[in-house]
Amino acid sequence: MKTCQYASVVILLILLGNESVLAQSKSKIIGVWLNTEKTAQIEIMENENEMIGKLVWIQHEVGDLEEFTDMVNSDTSLRNRPLMGLTILEGLKYKDGIWSDGKIYDPKSGVTYACDLQLKKKDILEIKGYIGDSWVSRTVEWNRVKK
Repeated sequence: MKTCQYASVVILLILLGNESVLAQSKSKIIGVWLNTEKTAQIEIMENENEMIGKLVWIQHEVGDLEEFTDMVNSDTSLRNRPLMGLTILEGLKYKDGIWSDGKIYDPKSGVTYACDLQLKKKDILEIKGYIGDSWVSRTVEWNRVKK
């Protein structure tokens, strides 16, 4: 009887430990990332059961940041919304080392793509965006912003 209780406790501890490891793995992309062109920073955070990303910095030379609006959005009713703080990543779910089933919005083109993210190294995030089937895609790398 004691052996059975001992085995139950060990199994419970292993299961709780695995959930903790999963949570740590899932949260590895949380933080601020510099896009490929080094013209914007995106903060990735957890929102309920998904990961999202918001624009938190945009490179600019002249003018007020409030003037940066979503001018090329295909939905004309959204063209006056500010880019700063805009959610450009959403719907990302973690499974087996990949954040998938998400969407990424490109404010330069006004197009939303399906996307998957994968951490290549501790500070390098690979973003694969595609329209339709994933065999027609574009892959870029973002770098983590050092604190």
